[in-house]
Formats: sequence, structure tokens, C-alpha cells
Amino acid sequence: MTLSKIIRCILPGLVPFVCLAQALPVKKTTRPNIVYILADDLGYGDLGCYGQQHTETPNIDRLAKEGMLFTQHYAEPLCAPSRCALMTGRDGGKAYIRGNGEWAERGDIWNFKAMEANPALEGQLPIPDSTITLAKLLKQAGYTTAMVGKWGLGGPMTTGIPNNQGFDYFYGSLCQRQDHQYYPGHLWENTLRVYLDNKLIDPNYKLAADADPSDPANYAPRDQYEYSPDLMIRAAINFIDKNKARPFFLYYPSPLPHASMQAPARWVEYYHKKFGEEKPFLGGSYVPCQYPRATRAAMISLLDEQVGQIVAELKRWGLYDNTIIMFASDNGPSNEGGADCAWFNSGGILDAGHGRGKGYLYEGGIREPFIASWKGRIKQGVKTDFIVSFWDLLPTLCQLTNIKTPAGVDGISYLPTLLGNPASQRQRDYLYWELADFNGQQAVRLGRWKGIRLDIKEGNMKIRLFDLDNDIREEKDLADQHPDIVQRIEDIMKHEHHRAEVNAFRLKALDQ
Repeated sequence: MTLSKIIRCILPGLVPFVCLAQALPVKKTTRPNIVYILADDLGYGDLGCYGQQHTETPNIDRLAKEGMLFTQHYAEPLCAPSRCALMTGRDGGKAYIRGNGEWAERGDIWNFKAMEANPALEGQLPIPDSTITLAKLLKQAGYTTAMVGKWGLGGPMTTGIPNNQGFDYFYGSLCQRQDHQYYPGHLWENTLRVYLDNKLIDPNYKLAADADPSDPANYAPRDQYEYSPDLMIRAAINFIDKNKARPFFLYYPSPLPHASMQAPARWVEYYHKKFGEEKPFLGGSYVPCQYPRATRAAMISLLDEQVGQIVAELKRWGLYDNTIIMFASDNGPSNEGGADCAWFNSGGILDAGHGRGKGYLYEGGIREPFIASWKGRIKQGVKTDFIVSFWDLLPTLCQLTNIKTPAGVDGISYLPTLLGNPASQRQRDYLYWELADFNGQQAVRLGRWKGIRLDIKEGNMKIRLFDLDNDIREEKDLADQHPDIVQRIEDIMKHEHHRAEVNAFRLKALDQ
């Protein structure tokens, strides 16, 4: 067997087993490689290391055991705003993207056949080419950069595509809507469409009224040939192989486990045997699924398996010790597509039920798992309650790589916390969120206090107040008892809100 040939034997619930001749370690660079893995709609309680009892995630749990686990890590409540915050270091009060702007004025954007025929209908609102992104900064500092997975910050032929925003290499989907199924008609490689051997279907179909929901054959149309997560991990591994001799930044925002519920049969069968029979999801929104619980668990375990593959590839080339690996999720869990997050207790200690998970500024919608591992640099088995956010990643990696943090960034570097230097850690006064979607929302985290304002588009300006030290599920509104805290939070909301550049994200009640 040649050095370049590897044989992988992956079994449900086990770490990928790699058989290979002794790989020659590449010469280490002085700067660390950076791998950032982002799950989609994974809740705070969906990993074993955060208390999950049903789904098995041994590879991610091992990262936590060998690194640092954060208990107070925050994202934005939706896909596109989270990705914008991650790339730009700006919170919802200043960010260009403040919702899942679908850019509907272009035409029939939810028509999947129309999108396949016309690339101009793909993608969300694009970030401007003048945007300072994390990828641009790292590229200027000599890093080779790649984005593999789901983008969501601009469609084809716009300023927002990854190759215009600092990524040397891109493979995946530009459009979040097209990620509503895992057997798409095409993906993108850099600026070119890569057509797949799949029959294009609209994922929002329902099982026929006369179809037997217990017959597996009736679910067959959804299962085709080229499964997008398989193609994405292959591209990520290839990028590592090709760039092993120079410092690289790999951003891997997987679409897993976002609905539709679609996963490899080997994993679904594994969890079907474990969970037993269950009520099918008959479709209507997202594809029908015979075993939705087993399939969601299968999708999470597949993502965990891919984390194991990335780690194995880094170790294969002797890169693991010089690579910082980060794992997070973009927002809280969702019951879309029959996911049944209540059964999984996906929110963990948080309330992530209806109106409290994805799309909302309650803790269940924005507090996410976050793990950082770097052998020999980040102490093993550490759990920290230091408060961090998506918009802190840019200044953190700037400090790590000796890049000057740009002006106008809202985040702070948490590198001292990662490296075990709490005395050097800058403290923050508060965190601020603003979302145009779901009727308009604002929130502030001020120490133990959390203030949230909902339904701004309906004229509501009342702030609800919660003591997170004693009420992590945000069940008891204390606003009437602490008017001074409410006033401080209201002042922060006024100060941090800036009129959105995009009309679709403006909240008129805040701009008066």
C-alpha cells in the first residue's frame, strides 16, 4: 500500500479506523492551522459532553475531553446572521445581515426547479465586497483559506460569494434554501456549478394520501445517489491533504443536522434498532421521513463521524499538534421536518421549546455548544463559564495569528482564556443582539441579567428581565422588581442599535 492510500472502515458509534503505512509527517509551520467546524440547528444539549442521552457523539466528546468546553457561548438565532457575525466580528446592532434575507424581489425563489434553471435565484442577500472578513484577514497574513459546506451570505454572481470574501477555495452550497434537502441537483466549486447525479425534487412534498406510511418503499424517492455531506467531507479532507505543508484555515459549516431528515441507511438502521418504532413524519414542509428521531440522531452521529475523519487526517500528516480545532452550532434547535427536539431534550438545561429555540433570542435559541481543542496549548478537560460569542472569533484568531484586529469590531479576544491566562483576559460589559426576523427582537446579556424585547414590529417596547443565575430557563420575569436594571438594558439597546443598511432588516420603532 502506498503512502497516499488509506483504507477507512467506519462503523456506527465508533471512531473512524484508519489503516495506512507510516505517514511521513510534514514540516510544521510556525503558525497553527485553524479548523472551525459549525453544525446547523444543533442544540445546547445535543452532544454527549453537554448531557445528551440518546445520540452518540464520541469524536466531539473526545475533543471536549482533550480541550476546553464553554458553557456560555452565544450565536445569533438564525443561520445567516450567525454566519455574518462569525465572519465579520460584528453583532446584530451593526452587522450588515440581521435576518435570513431571502431577497424575494428577484422572483420565485422558493421554486426549486426555477432555481436549478436560473442561478440568479439562488442565495441570500450578499455581504458587500468591502466587508472585512476573517478569511480576508487570514489570507492577507499568509494563510490558505477554504470554506466547505453551507454559506448563506450571498448567491452566485454577487459580491457575497466565498471567493470574493477571502476564501481561496470553496465547495458546497451558496443558498440556504437548497440545503433543505441533502440530494440537491448541484453544489458549487469556487464559481462553477457542479451538477450531481440526483433527480431534482421540491423537498416540501407530502406523502400521498393513499400511501402506506409503514412501507419503506414510499420514502424511496427522497433517497437518491449523491449525498451532499459525503461530498463535502471529501472536499475538506482533500483540502487538508493539498495544503498540509503551509498554514491553513478550514471553515467547515456543515448543513447537518438541519431538516430535511435524510441520513445514510447504516446510521438510520442503527438508531432505529436503538429507539424502536416511531411515528413517521409525513412531510408537507421538508421531505417525509419514516423514522424522524432515528434519522436526526443519524445526522448528528454522521457529523460526529466527520469530525473524527478530520482529526484522523490531521494526525495522519502530523498536523494535529499544530492545529486548533473549534466546534460550535449556528443557532438553537428546531422541530422542522419532524426533528422532535423535545424528545431529545435538545435544549438541555435551557428551554428550547416552541418560541424559545431557533429564531428567538431566548437562551434556547442563542446559547450553543462550543469546544476548542489544541494539543499542548489548551489544557485538557477544562470547562469554563467565561461568556463568549460568535463575534469574538475574529479578534481571537487575529490575536492568535498576530494580526491587528480591525476597527469597528464588537467582539473581544478570548485567546487568554483558551491558553489558561485568565489574568490577561479582557472582560466584557455586555452582549447585544438584534434580529429583524420573527417580528423583530432585541436582547442584552448584562452579567447575570438577561433582558429581551419581542414583537418590536407590532410596537412592543416592553423589556422582559431574567436572572440567569437562578432562572436559566427564563421563566420568571423580574422587570417590575428591578427597574434600574431594565433601564440600564434599555440604554444599551439604544446605544448599540444602528440603523440597518438593508431595508429588509430595519426596525422602524428603533430608528425613530
